[in-house]
Amino acid sequence: MAEFSLDSSFIPALHKPAALLPVARYRDQLLYVIETFPVTIVIGQTGSGKTTQIPQFLERAGWCADGKIIGVTQPRRVAATTVALRVADEVGCEVGKEVGYSIRFEDVTSSATRIKFLTDGLLIREALVDPLLSRYSVIMVDEAHERSISTDILLGLLKKIRRKRPDLRIIISSATLQAEDFLDFFTISSEGKATTRTADAEEGVAKIVSLEGRTFPIDILHLAAPTENYVDKAIDTVFDIHTHEGPGDILVFLTGREEIDTAMRAVSEKVSQGGDQYAGFQALPLYAGLSSEEQMHVFDKAPEGRRKVVFSTNIAEASITIDGIVFVVDCGFVKLRAYNPRTGIETLTATPVSKASASQRAGRAGRTKPGKCFRLFTEDDFHNLPEANTPEIQRSNLAPIVLQLKALGIDNVVRFDYLSSPPSEFMSKALELLYSLGALDEYAKLTRPLGLRMAELAVEPMMAKTLLSAPSYGCLSEMLTISAMTSFGGSIWFYHDGEQKAMERSRRKFAADEGDHLTLLNAYSAFVTKGKKEARFCHENHINYKTMTQAVSIRAQLKRYLERFGVDTSESLASHQGESELKLKAENIRRCLTSGYFAHAARMQPDGTFRNVEGDMTMHAHPSSLLFNRKADWVIFHEVMETGDKTFIRDITKIEKGWLLEAAPEFYKLSDKRAELP
Repeated sequence: MAEFSLDSSFIPALHKPAALLPVARYRDQLLYVIETFPVTIVIGQTGSGKTTQIPQFLERAGWCADGKIIGVTQPRRVAATTVALRVADEVGCEVGKEVGYSIRFEDVTSSATRIKFLTDGLLIREALVDPLLSRYSVIMVDEAHERSISTDILLGLLKKIRRKRPDLRIIISSATLQAEDFLDFFTISSEGKATTRTADAEEGVAKIVSLEGRTFPIDILHLAAPTENYVDKAIDTVFDIHTHEGPGDILVFLTGREEIDTAMRAVSEKVSQGGDQYAGFQALPLYAGLSSEEQMHVFDKAPEGRRKVVFSTNIAEASITIDGIVFVVDCGFVKLRAYNPRTGIETLTATPVSKASASQRAGRAGRTKPGKCFRLFTEDDFHNLPEANTPEIQRSNLAPIVLQLKALGIDNVVRFDYLSSPPSEFMSKALELLYSLGALDEYAKLTRPLGLRMAELAVEPMMAKTLLSAPSYGCLSEMLTISAMTSFGGSIWFYHDGEQKAMERSRRKFAADEGDHLTLLNAYSAFVTKGKKEARFCHENHINYKTMTQAVSIRAQLKRYLERFGVDTSESLASHQGESELKLKAENIRRCLTSGYFAHAARMQPDGTFRNVEGDMTMHAHPSSLLFNRKADWVIFHEVMETGDKTFIRDITKIEKGWLLEAAPEFYKLSDKRAELP
């Protein structure tokens, strides 16, 4: 069969005639309900075509007249980009023209854009500039049942905006379980004035429309006994399917990038050792840290005679549809945020999935023909799972959201109309942190210009404070780089099988005694100067080229933000600095980091572990950190993650104890144990 060279934006697996999708036969009913009711709640399974077709129905029905646009929000950026590419292809335009997308640090839209896909967090940011979102005639909140923190806040904002903009149409796409909750939210007054939903529903506020999905039967198989290592079991299951089952692609759910990388390496080794028995395997990763281009590969059809195996996080659970999947392997876990208001630390923790998530995952197998779902847990374990996960707003650090609400003019954040109320302890902790960062004054009002600028910067509050403090420490150029390099949630270093020691040697070339942030700075500086931004330089030094080019782009955008604030961002060349000047610069960078990350401080214990300031949380330097197995006294860290029974900190930098008191005297003399630094 002849091979054709296809343009990278062409996605063969996404080509399915729109008329064959279940949503097609509901077109007229949907348009009537949207015209009649301000709020429409659409129940439809992933794969029914609601995300791709409803915006096109609306555009053709005239909802983009007078320069208005249709906005479709997604909880994840991978969904926003992939769906935009698909719809642009169906419409017959280049992405960024009539159909575009906007995600953090990447805006692919133009003045011609009529249908815009974006993350819900980004639409909240747009409300900072345009509080009534007046550019939009319709806003569709997709996958609302996932209950991300941004989705919940966006729904509260839309409920407020609807009172002042009766012309705005709101569409909420949800799984069956939560549809009634959304209906109640929009039809029952938050002040309790309406005691029943029927009175409001009669006024024509909201209506539920159910789209029947077409799925094939799915055989669900459970383990007879629990497994000790679900990653190893997942790999074994993949090879069992390949050996004993018929044709069809495999989707494997794991919890994060490290597990996926481990699985990809194990599969690669087994294929290289297995000869003809395992020939025809095409393993692909899918997680949030990949570039948009890398994520798109999972949609390509596997070559003739090959079986595609996608190792994915829960991204593939609901937001996107990968055609050709016949077998699903579900590890039974998902990484969720877990915030401890006592320590002020938010971890990413592997948690058992909910029954709703397990059902969604199984449903991926029955899109094109009868399929099978292999659950790597017992049937008893399944029955003990919670019905649904706790909404993100009830288990997350609320500081970023409180800051944005304040910037939107919602001063009384406690009385804001939340779909699920956040715990009061979380709210008070968020206000306390923002006050210590200088974003709020003693009356909990947003400070100007600092608080407002922190809200407008597209990074979380602690990094925003660090960036905005950088000019006073004389290290703005360096902090722009560090901010860009820590915005991925993954490592810039990579290695293939058997290359781990070579990668470690490469990394030591850039290592700074002070820790990870300065090491990242060294790697970036070498990339843009000696490396001349070349792929060859990256390959030789085991650095991910695509990640580095992304960092260059993010840094430029952050610089533009600061220029808009009137901050002087002119950069001096530091090529002739002596050793003492470089040492002083390194100290200033560390002091600057402390000004933002003082709440993430820890002290090394005699056994090499770290304790946070309150002293009751034991943490370990992540193996990817330069400070792994090295001595330090006091450190600040960027991120916390839990793996098994250990809590790891990553992106760590050595600091001096006195800097904490300088950076946040209010934070460290508040009360009890924090009154004194040990």
